[in-house]
Amino acid sequence: MKKRTGKIVAIALLVAFLGWIVFTSLPMGGEKVAPSKPNNKVVHEYEPKFSKEGELWIMAAENQDTIKQLDIEIADNATEAQYGMMYRKSMDPNTGMLFIMPAEQQQSFWMKNTYVALDIIYINSNFEIVSVQKNAVPHDLKSLPSEGPALYVLEVVGGFADEHGLKKGDKIQFERN
Repeated sequence: MKKRTGKIVAIALLVAFLGWIVFTSLPMGGEKVAPSKPNNKVVHEYEPKFSKEGELWIMAAENQDTIKQLDIEIADNATEAQYGMMYRKSMDPNTGMLFIMPAEQQQSFWMKNTYVALDIIYINSNFEIVSVQKNAVPHDLKSLPSEGPALYVLEVVGGFADEHGLKKGDKIQFERN
């Protein structure tokens, strides 16, 4: 009788252990199993959300009238600058991402892992627009350089510069929260 009880306990433990393995390998909420991936690895879908860190005003060069006010997210370190607008599937036309670069110099951006067409606005240390790369193509790895030294880079939704008539010499002003 003792041998039989021991076998039953051992089988029950084995079944419980195998059940635990199966249960912990199932995808949880927010995850999808990618059948094309080897071993059906779990893929996490991630989209960073906009986080307002300040406000920015774009002003006309000739009279300093405000062209547009934007809520901005600020990228002021290497990690934030590296990720920028990557993995975001949409962008509100009243928002932007302001990059504060470590030095005023020729800057260049690309669109790796960026899902939204962007206008990339290069700005010098005098807060003047140096150049604009319009409607940068999502996922394009082509380098999109500034036409002169820039200390700041503003990314806005593609078509923004044309819609608001931005041009070289227009200025920005910004405040952090």
